[in-house]
Amino acid sequence: MEHLWSPWRSQYINSFSTKPEKPSCFLCDATAQNPDEQSTELVVYRATWCFVIMNRFPYNAGHLMVVPNEHVGDFSALKPEVATEIMMVLQLCHKALTQMFNPHGFNIGANLGRVAGAGVPDHVHMHILPRWNGDTNFMPLLAETKVVSESMTDTAAQLRKIFHSITA
Repeated sequence: MEHLWSPWRSQYINSFSTKPEKPSCFLCDATAQNPDEQSTELVVYRATWCFVIMNRFPYNAGHLMVVPNEHVGDFSALKPEVATEIMMVLQLCHKALTQMFNPHGFNIGANLGRVAGAGVPDHVHMHILPRWNGDTNFMPLLAETKVVSESMTDTAAQLRKIFHSITA
């Protein structure tokens, strides 16, 4: 078995070790973001029951999250229409990311619970990230640095246009 090590993620995971006095949820805050072409926010698409936001701590360029609008921490508590739409939006993400990046493959999934790696265990969300042969290199292992070759706001602007074209 081969292992894909990502030591830079520990900084992100450890950032949740202390609880703020007043809990907030950046995913809930993002439900108010409008994914227009001039936006500097990372929301790139909005459906009826969920939205798509770029991951601020990406494994690769194009790492997206599909998030229900409602703050739900229990995967099995998602309403059927929400769960269905999340899967449909994941398919849109797959199409958009394929069009934009032409990756060799994808990882799609959810981390349910803190022990499973969830950085936001109280707000269910699905990850989709494009993958390429050899997309890991020495930088994360030696320098604890992940190299992403394009700014997230540029990627977000391009993805908004693609989502608009494939859903229009």
